[in-house]
Amino acid sequence: MDTYETLNGVLVGLFRDVMDLEQKAIITSDFQDITNNDMHVIEAIGIDTSKNMSAIARELSVTVGTLTIAVNNLVKKGYVVRRRGQKDRRIVYISLSEKGRRAYEHHAEFHRKMIEGIRSSLSSEEMEVLVKTLKHLDGWFRSFQEEV
Repeated sequence: MDTYETLNGVLVGLFRDVMDLEQKAIITSDFQDITNNDMHVIEAIGIDTSKNMSAIARELSVTVGTLTIAVNNLVKKGYVVRRRGQKDRRIVYISLSEKGRRAYEHHAEFHRKMIEGIRSSLSSEEMEVLVKTLKHLDGWFRSFQEEV
């Protein structure tokens, strides 16, 4: 197998496997009604402070309309709280409910385990090379996204 086929196979497999594993890790008895997309919205909202819809949409690279549909579903499921601004009632602020915070922490624990699993199996030199390589890959994806 040549380098192209190897890299293509590894990258495609990694993306698929991470998405599959993440979905399996998210779905527990406490969070049966949540999807990867829901979790990414919850992650973008974060636990630090309320955010407006535009800021969250920008972070996720989606339209405010697309985000509104996702947030409506998360409000119905009890993960997200929506409130109007006090100074400007037109601005809608989004934050996580207690259930949303628990889902956020549950998801963050999956990521901690994933990263620790990688770190524990690599030397510090290998870790430096992996980080450098992944930063290059991330840069390529970001530049490609601008072209599309």
